[in-house]
Amino acid sequence: MSPVLAGVLQLLALMAALALAYVPLGNYLARVYSSPRHLRIEKWIYKGIGADPDTEMRWPAYLRGVLAFSVAGVLFLYLLQRLQGVLPGSLGFASIDPDQAFNTAASFVANTNWQSYYGEQAMGHVVQTAGLAVQNFVSAAVGIAVAVALVRGFARSRTGELGNFWADLVRGVVRVLVPIAVVGAVILVACGVIQNFSGIHEVGQFPGGAQEWNGGAVASQEVIKELGTNGGGYFNANSAHPFENPTPFTNLFEIFLILLIPVALTRTFGVMTGSVRQGYAILATMATIWLSFVALMMWTEFAHHGPALQAAGGAMEGKEVRFGIGGSSIFAVSTTLTSTGAVDSFHSSYTGLGGGITMLGMMLGEIAPGGVGSGLYGMLVMAVIAVFVAGLMVGRTPEYVGKKIGTREIKFAACYILVTPALVLVFTAAAMALPTPGDSMTNSGAHGFSEILYAYTSASNNNGSAFAGLNADTQWFNTTLGLAMLLGRFLPMVFVLALAGSLARQQPVPATKGTLRTEKPLFSGLLVGAVLIITGLTYFPALALGPLAEGLA
Repeated sequence: MSPVLAGVLQLLALMAALALAYVPLGNYLARVYSSPRHLRIEKWIYKGIGADPDTEMRWPAYLRGVLAFSVAGVLFLYLLQRLQGVLPGSLGFASIDPDQAFNTAASFVANTNWQSYYGEQAMGHVVQTAGLAVQNFVSAAVGIAVAVALVRGFARSRTGELGNFWADLVRGVVRVLVPIAVVGAVILVACGVIQNFSGIHEVGQFPGGAQEWNGGAVASQEVIKELGTNGGGYFNANSAHPFENPTPFTNLFEIFLILLIPVALTRTFGVMTGSVRQGYAILATMATIWLSFVALMMWTEFAHHGPALQAAGGAMEGKEVRFGIGGSSIFAVSTTLTSTGAVDSFHSSYTGLGGGITMLGMMLGEIAPGGVGSGLYGMLVMAVIAVFVAGLMVGRTPEYVGKKIGTREIKFAACYILVTPALVLVFTAAAMALPTPGDSMTNSGAHGFSEILYAYTSASNNNGSAFAGLNADTQWFNTTLGLAMLLGRFLPMVFVLALAGSLARQQPVPATKGTLRTEKPLFSGLLVGAVLIITGLTYFPALALGPLAEGLA
């Protein structure tokens, strides 16, 4: 079987699996966030944290809940790392330095999981399980909660209430993430992913010294890092490591986990707003962008330029032979078009244009299908922009899902789409202008610029993957990337929740003959164009200096 055919068959199998899960999971998520009932374990949690799950919140109260919970998470994870040296199960590792502890705490709470450390050489069992793995669950649940709050903004009328953050958070963990993660972890263990609490083992003597590996609860963290679109690996090699991702099947299964909830949430949106066709239109937009990126990535990586690439069957540098170019390309696109950041190959070794595709996927806002929760609310904000543009074309007040898009709504949407580009470009410019940050670049020229651009793009868009050529473990990068991750995660949420509150107060507008049919293919095409033009072109000058210059050289 040719490598190209193998890649295409993997793609078809993945799409079939997602199609089978789409309706049942999407409907289940709608029931979870619409049910008035509370499970017994949920009631215990509410009592423990002192929350009343039946109290409806307006958007400022909902936002305060998000921020208070996240600040507490940053402080707890920071202290856990700083105290690692005196904790049991630390495997003899010392406490983490202050700047790196801040960076890691901000990273995992912001659902970014950028790692400027070697996981197997820095974090013990307690920090990995009680700190990082816990944040993988709750940060994903926060993203789903914010997305559901925006959906309620479209679904409700003449009220500013968006639900209860604490109830949405707890339900996301208890009813959604934990059950799927348990099943997924069992599957990964059965396929060879390790799950233990063993210490450090010496596995061989080599001229450079002894080779050592430590065990860990890898399968349970691997499944939630993909399912929650987190991405932080137990080992530095991330999902390229055989302990995390041993076979082509586990590779495809992990891609499935990455896409599962973001894809299903489009069905949840349709069900909760009373029009499943609206959900299909959003899904069609996401699928069009994702498939286009996969096709482009496979084309750039399979292209045979020179005898070395011809002998290998494509650009195999930095890729695992057990996954091949097809599996690696699908993984790379999926992890950068979502906020996952996990890698099964090294993006710095991709062709110039291939590396540019991974960067562009993040620059679009990771909305195809995007992160858990963040993908849906990001695409809905772009839908608001698209109907506004369409309204300007025909001279009519724009409407979306029965709600008018006025001055207030479009201001919130505009602020949302401006936040991350500003963070990426300002921090990248500062790093290139100052003398010290440039010393961290492994490469010079266009590729070196791409390393820094990729880092701030990954951090500001809460992705977490790296170009693998930048030494980011410095005070400058630990601090600035940490700030970029926090601002890139929570500033957009402010505008999303403000938009949700504004929409929820409106009276639904009945559809007329002049209403733009946003469930039709025409609108999906308009939405794809809005995403590529409004968001993509923002970064074109920066891309021209980096991956485009390298790819055309």
